Amino acid sequence: MPQRIGVYGGSFDPIHFGHLAIVEEARWALDLDEVLVVPAAQQPLKSSKVGASATQRLAMVQLACANNSRLRPSDIELRRPPPSYTVDTLAELRGSLPTTTELYFILGADALRDLKRWREPQRIVGLARIAVLARPGVTLDLAALETELPGLYKKLTQIDGPLLDISSTILRTRIAAGQPIRYQTPDAVCAYIAEQQLYV
Repeated sequence: MPQRIGVYGGSFDPIHFGHLAIVEEARWALDLDEVLVVPAAQQPLKSSKVGASATQRLAMVQLACANNSRLRPSDIELRRPPPSYTVDTLAELRGSLPTTTELYFILGADALRDLKRWREPQRIVGLARIAVLARPGVTLDLAALETELPGLYKKLTQIDGPLLDISSTILRTRIAAGQPIRYQTPDAVCAYIAEQQLYV
């Protein structure tokens, strides 16, 4: 039976339960053998000013995924010079995995809505199936997306998923203000942030 692998990327600055709920829901809904959780060295569509280094963000991903054997932190984007392009990551994975492997790119509805702005979005659709999870307050115009990226609809799986409205930006703001973030990110990540004095 072909292996089914998911790919879930982001800045993860820091990773939180919203991220983890999305990736676990996709793993369950798609019956994935594993999901690669991929911190970006630098996301092209975001400011290069981040609170934690790429190495620190990878460490937080490793801590957050430690108790789920189906989630595999990956440094694939940290091994390349920034910025990090999803199309390059998917192409590298596609080239290194058996041809029978089913590859799923997991993203939120907000990211899918902006996919046309990414590098080589049509090639992304060709390299992997697209699994999109609902996000609070985001409505997708699938007809418009199909017009912009022909063939997207037949590669798309929509997953309702848990709508946890947690954001890394808000967590960074709370930490800087001395407010607690426990129960919004794993305790191990909270401890690492405190130990490394991140976002203060």
